[in-house]
Amino acid sequence: MKSKATRLFFIDAMRAWAILMMLQGHFVDGLLDTAFRDASNSSYSIWQYFRGITAPVFFTVSGFIFTFLLIRVPQTGLNNPRVKKGIKRGLQLLFIGYLLRTNLFGLLNGDIYDSFYLVDVLHCIGLSILGIIGIYLLTHNKRSFVFPTVLVLATCALFIFEPYYKQFGYSFLPQGIANYFTKANGSVFTIIPWFGYAALGGFLSVLFTRYRQFKYLYPSAITIATTVGLGLIFYSSDFFLALARATDVQLFADIYFNNYLFIRLGDVLVVFAIFMLFRRFMTHSTVLKIGQSTLSIYVIHFIILYGSFTGLGLYRFLDHSLSPWTAIPGALAFILVCTYAALQYERNKEHITLNIATGSRYLRVKVESWATLGLKLLKVYSFRGRMLLLKLFRFAKN
Repeated sequence: MKSKATRLFFIDAMRAWAILMMLQGHFVDGLLDTAFRDASNSSYSIWQYFRGITAPVFFTVSGFIFTFLLIRVPQTGLNNPRVKKGIKRGLQLLFIGYLLRTNLFGLLNGDIYDSFYLVDVLHCIGLSILGIIGIYLLTHNKRSFVFPTVLVLATCALFIFEPYYKQFGYSFLPQGIANYFTKANGSVFTIIPWFGYAALGGFLSVLFTRYRQFKYLYPSAITIATTVGLGLIFYSSDFFLALARATDVQLFADIYFNNYLFIRLGDVLVVFAIFMLFRRFMTHSTVLKIGQSTLSIYVIHFIILYGSFTGLGLYRFLDHSLSPWTAIPGALAFILVCTYAALQYERNKEHITLNIATGSRYLRVKVESWATLGLKLLKVYSFRGRMLLLKLFRFAKN
């Protein structure tokens, strides 16, 4: 048990790094003045490139962690307790995703704004968890190689055919469902191709689990991840160009002209290699707690930055208005506030949950008592009103 836990430290550290990168990325991207968004500026280009690594890493790590928990228990299929927990978790992420896009003022006016139906990270990760569970249930009674093979094939298929399916408008679907497949209406992420990264994380988790007793697990994993990652970053575009010329298939040419998925996949593998290489220095309790509190951090950052429920967030008042000299320290302060608030919440979660439950029970008792009193008054006044009508029409004596 100790060995298993140790081997997850670098994953928690990766998740902590990814969520902090996401915080500063969202803050700077949302508030930096457009005048400073110069692609020819090396500093901005470097920031933009590394910001693009965040989401692929986050999706991959999420798939890795969930699959690791799913397959390490002895039970299989529907008897696996992680299946029920995973379904609950996936639905919870979908619910929170929609909840964060709810505007209370709009609801009070009887309106549901179009932004409520947009799809974001939480929606896609929730669906990705459900997707991994679906593949697991379909393959758990097959030979052991089938589950990881289907996962990696899903990644390859989603990435290779992305130029084909991204051109669809999905107008035949209701907009709320179409938003899971197209960005045309404003969705930030779509389940395709992003499920591919979560599926890849599941594939890596299976390999990690099966070879956990291998003496040279980490040296081998670091070497393979670095080699494959750098190969994808520097040579995958040329590979698809060569395929296009050799086969005259337009799909390969389309991948070459917009080869972000495989390049980002290479980035993810290099990040894995770096965190595995320095895993011994990533066991600080605060780092691990941040990695285990990503949902709380995400929710808090969404409320502060985008103004969930009220629309009164930083984005509304400072949208694309900050200079770099203000945005950079602002991003650092934003990271500290969100992280500190989330860690405090996690530390006091049981107490907060207990208070909420107590308050809910008190409110329910009060509502029930008011309802009972109201029902009694309704009966009394209903009887009096009926008697008054009878007297009025002389069907009853005084």
